[in-house]
Amino acid sequence: MTERICIGAVAGAFGVKGELRLKSFTATPEDIAAYGPVETETGAQCFTIRLTGQTTKGSLIARLSGIDTKEAADALRGTRLFAPRDRLPELPDDVYYHADLIGLEVFDTGGAYLGKVTAVHDHGAGDILEIRCPGVSATVLMPFTQAVVPTVDPARGRMVADPPDGLFPE
Repeated sequence: MTERICIGAVAGAFGVKGELRLKSFTATPEDIAAYGPVETETGAQCFTIRLTGQTTKGSLIARLSGIDTKEAADALRGTRLFAPRDRLPELPDDVYYHADLIGLEVFDTGGAYLGKVTAVHDHGAGDILEIRCPGVSATVLMPFTQAVVPTVDPARGRMVADPPDGLFPE
């Protein structure tokens, strides 16, 4: 399991005084500011988040420590923000951080290898797993539901899936 979890990303500048639009990946979007200082993916920069508002499209408006100009805010566009796992809440059973799913090997209920999880997407209707299959250039998108993925075992690096017929190449 990863030591740090991506909890948000900078969507761009907001205004001319260094405020930013943040996309929060936390269950309650405003909690992004509650987990202490955040770091960039490389750990080269560390910021304290102070929320100042919300846009009509649901992005949070915030100030990051040390960011005082529109140019500095623009330079951070696309930057993912990470917090140490130990600052985040314990998850209930059958709930996972996306970082814990990426890289898991996927097997069907008969034990056949289907591929490896390369990404987790959430477009509002539930999580979708992107799976890279062996010998195939395209990836497969599979719903991440209890019915389709009855077993997830991050400690063993695997999950068992019962995908709909025809979802995976034969």
